[in-house]
Amino acid sequence: MIMKIRNIIYGTTVSFALVSSTNAYSQTGEPYIHDPSTIMECDGKYYTFGTGGGGLISEDGWSWQPGAVRPGGGAAPDAIKIGDRYLIAYSATGGGLGGGHAGKVLTMWNKTLDPSSPDFKFTEPIEVAHSLDDEDCDAIDAGLLLDPTTGRLWLSYGTYFGFIRLVELDPATGARVEGNEPIDIAIDCEATDLMYRDGWYYLLGTHGTCCDGPNSTYNIVVGRSRNVTGPYIDNIGRDMLQGGGKMLLSAGNRKTGPGHFGRYIEDDGVEKMSFHYEADFDRGGRSVLAVLPLLWENGWPVAGEPVKEGVYEIESQRHGYALELAVDFVRMPHKMFRFWEKAEAPVEPLKSQTLEDVIDTWPEGEINVRLGDYMFRPHQRWSVQPAPEYGGYLDAPYYKILIEGTNRALTATAEAEVTAAPEFTGAPEQLWRIEQLTDGTYRIMPKSVPGHESEQLVLVSVADSTPSLGRFDMNSDNSKWRFRDR
Repeated sequence: MIMKIRNIIYGTTVSFALVSSTNAYSQTGEPYIHDPSTIMECDGKYYTFGTGGGGLISEDGWSWQPGAVRPGGGAAPDAIKIGDRYLIAYSATGGGLGGGHAGKVLTMWNKTLDPSSPDFKFTEPIEVAHSLDDEDCDAIDAGLLLDPTTGRLWLSYGTYFGFIRLVELDPATGARVEGNEPIDIAIDCEATDLMYRDGWYYLLGTHGTCCDGPNSTYNIVVGRSRNVTGPYIDNIGRDMLQGGGKMLLSAGNRKTGPGHFGRYIEDDGVEKMSFHYEADFDRGGRSVLAVLPLLWENGWPVAGEPVKEGVYEIESQRHGYALELAVDFVRMPHKMFRFWEKAEAPVEPLKSQTLEDVIDTWPEGEINVRLGDYMFRPHQRWSVQPAPEYGGYLDAPYYKILIEGTNRALTATAEAEVTAAPEFTGAPEQLWRIEQLTDGTYRIMPKSVPGHESEQLVLVSVADSTPSLGRFDMNSDNSKWRFRDR
């Protein structure tokens, strides 16, 4: 029994220590790109395009490699899917840094983004906006929005060196709507993008300086309006035409210069934001693609973050009960006191119950899991560890969820239930996709469930004390969880 305990307690120590907390949440592979377009999914793969032509492809949204193809070169593209086609907008010149502001924005279509497909062929580009050398706007940094309420297509463009402007495009052709004149909507930002949610239009802009590696001061700001043409006002009433903008994301975690926002809606209540960091210090200061959860708070977008490696109470949003092993409760010895009498002896802290105190009472095979009152006992403390060696999804690697100090792993079963298996093997049913939802809670989804591979099942609370697997429902607290560090 002593040897069994030692193996369980120390079996995960090495792999736990090898995961870098700094890099565990960075896109893997070769995610090197500048000014990435909004991420597009096409035939099961993810694509993003960048300045200079080309871009990145990913099979899972986590590991990225070069290979996306975009003709025309130029700068700062954006992408959008309309019907069964993809529209790409990009800038041929411009930027203002060389002293001139002449430039143009062009659009082109493709049926697919997969360069190996027989249907892969871009149409000839169409000019939709331009700027002159002496103009107070640069025709660069395109951002696209297909208004879900009207079906109208809008393009924002411009840089820090003048106005951000808005023009309307024809969603059938990608061309500028005849007679449409540009509208000024912001200053003091660039790399803009537009999105719509719950009756509000949001203008995302990149503020600060770019293209100076670790010294770049890029950050992402936002304003909102009831009308797509503005005015875009920030959270304290400043107009973005007067330099306003609420901060959405700035530097951190040894990465600086976030810019070029893109919104990706994965599911109802599951949204992601893509962008680049001007410099990832752990990758030699190169510009890299980044993806974070996109949350909403009081009507404003908020940058979320993947769950960090650590030990947590996994709490059901339904009732507040904690996920735990279904084992006998082991009472802690303690001294009784008369509450009405003054304590004469010195106060001595109680020691927390330890794994060694209880593990001999647990069965050796699979143990069911349940929900119960949290008391920070060993059977309720889960070690959440990124497992990047098993791949990932859009914004994070898969995780393994183990009882702290053991190799006992949360596991999905063929009956669409959950159990705690005695050993972590790396099987798909033991790998978990933990995604932050737009309200700040999380959904917990196995990579695969035996016999249910075609279904997307998540961890649910079907009753106050009963965890199981079921369909995700953003409108139900049964599907939502919190990770409490306590």
